[in-house]
Formats: sequence, structure tokens, C-alpha cells
Amino acid sequence: MKIVKNLIAIIVVVGLLIWGGLTLSNNKKRSEEETRIVAQSNDSISVNVSTVAYRNIETDYLVNGIFEPEQELNFPSETAGKVVRVLVEEGSRVHVGQTLAVIRSDQQSIDLSAAEAAYQNALTDNQRFENALKTGGVTQQQVDMSRLQLKNAKAQLDQARIRVGDTNVKATISGIVNQRFIEPGSFVSPGTPMFEIVNVSNLKLRVDVDESQIVNYKVGDQIKVKASVYPEKEFDGRITFIAPKASASLNFPVDILVDNSSNDLRAGMYGTAIFSSNDDAVSAPILTVERKAFVGGLNNQQVFVVENAKVQLKKVQIGRNFGEYIEILNGLNESEVVVTTGHINLNDGVTVKIMNE
Repeated sequence: MKIVKNLIAIIVVVGLLIWGGLTLSNNKKRSEEETRIVAQSNDSISVNVSTVAYRNIETDYLVNGIFEPEQELNFPSETAGKVVRVLVEEGSRVHVGQTLAVIRSDQQSIDLSAAEAAYQNALTDNQRFENALKTGGVTQQQVDMSRLQLKNAKAQLDQARIRVGDTNVKATISGIVNQRFIEPGSFVSPGTPMFEIVNVSNLKLRVDVDESQIVNYKVGDQIKVKASVYPEKEFDGRITFIAPKASASLNFPVDILVDNSSNDLRAGMYGTAIFSSNDDAVSAPILTVERKAFVGGLNNQQVFVVENAKVQLKKVQIGRNFGEYIEILNGLNESEVVVTTGHINLNDGVTVKIMNE
């Protein structure tokens, strides 16, 4: 009886093992089939493409900016007092050294009178000591002391005259009075703004130039400039400054001085600098590819080329940057097809399905 029970137990165990093995086998087959189906579904990756081609490219590089005055000064008061006269109006043209306003300052006048009196006393004392030295009435030390006192009195007189002179407010640059902040009767302190003077005989146009373009220019080069209010008119400009360091946007600030002797332009207007290429070959078509074809940006200089429905990652050499299109110097040929969207899922040899055919 015991033998029969053991035999039954063995048969049950063997049966369970066989059943488990068949189950695992079926699961494996099912998993492999699912993997095969997924692989088939992912066998091709959808992409958009464009063609490498010779194109006629507009090679002028245009950059926008705002016209600024060549010189601009918020003219402050250098002394305290009451404004008794204002000699210019807004819009008046002024030149260096011209008196713009007169400030009355009783304290400066009193100081000047005291300094003049002290100087006269020191001068008289010095003359008396100089004469007495000749007869032996005073020592050399006393004479030296009188000379020092005279020198100090002269310095104090000069300072007092300068302070009085500050009451006649004079222009330090030539230009036009853009704003006047004072009126007769106003009281000013040192540093109080009185006039805003701008020089617009020449205007400055500051623009940010891409690194690929800045290498072609230097200070002194002539640049054509347009203003938004005169779309058909060009103005003569000259580069006066190129920043030695790029800004946060990786562009280089450039100042262009524009002749405004005709007075057509105003500070604050929008302007456009036209950086024209000097290359004689620019009139010929240029081998280019779309900018968005580059994998990881222009610095990597890599593109996926499609051939027989498969992609190959290629290293290329690029030239000029024309915005939407990039010049190709080496690595691609005309009519080759490159991927423009869908790079993230691609590797060498992957099959692709072109969506924009």
C-alpha cells in the first residue's frame, strides 16, 4: 500500500514538472512573437528630409539697431544758488564755451571779496619784507614766510574766482538743447540737472553681429545703413568700434558712425546696417543644406544622409551661415538627401520612412 502511494506521488510530481515546462515554453514563444511584432512595427522610423542643392543666396547680412547721438550729456550744476537767467531754449544750438545760464550765489561773491582782500594784504606784507631784507631789518626766514603766505593767498583767490566762474554755466559739448530742466528763479545745488544736450551731426548705430560675419570687418570699414522711415534711401556709415568680447548671445556689439549732416535722421529711430559680401563668387549658386539638418547644432557639423531607405551619419565641413541655409564646403554632394526632423531616434543603418515625399 505504501509503495502505491509513493508511486502516485512521483507521478504527480513528474506531471507538474511537465506542465510547468510546457507553460514556460509557451510563454517564451509568445514573448518572442510579441518581440518580433514590435520589432516589425519599429522597423522604420518616420523622418522629414530635404535635398542638398545649389541655391542662389542673398549674401547681404542685415542687422537692426537704434540710432543714438554721437555725444549726449545731462549737464549738471557745479554750484549752489538761484538761477537768475537762462540764455537758451529747447532746440537751441550751442557750442563749447557758450554761456547757458547764470546762477547768483551770494556766498561765492563774499568768498571772492575776502580772498581778494587777503591777497592784497599778503602782497603788501611781502613787498614790505622784501624791502626790509635789503637793509637788514628782517631775517631771510621772515621773508620766506611772507612769500609762502602770498602764494597761499593767491591760490585761495584763484579758487574763489573759479567758484564764481561756476555761476556762469557754460556748455562743454556742442549740440542741440534737447531738454531744459530749469527756469529763472529755480534754486540749484551741485549735481542738479539743468540741460540735456545732444550732438546729432553724426549718429551712432549699435548692432550685434554674428561671429561668422565679424571676422570679415575691421574698424574703419564703410557700411551702408538704412532707416525704417526712409526705406529707399541709404546713408554712409563707418565702423568705429568692434567689441573684443562677445555678449551673452554670442554676438559682437559693433558701433557704426553715420553722417547726419543733412539732419534727416533722429536719435531713437530704427536703423539697419547692411554688411555686404566682398566675395566675387557670391553671384554664383552656393551648395547649401537646410540649417535644421544638423544633428546637435552647427558646431557638431554632422548630418544623417538617406540612401536606400537607410541613414548614415556623415561629418561635413560648413562655410557661411545664411540663416535658414548653411554653405557646404566638403562632405556632401548635390542631390543627396538629408534628414531634417526625427534625428533623436536615429543611428547608423536604421531604416527610415520619409514622410514629406
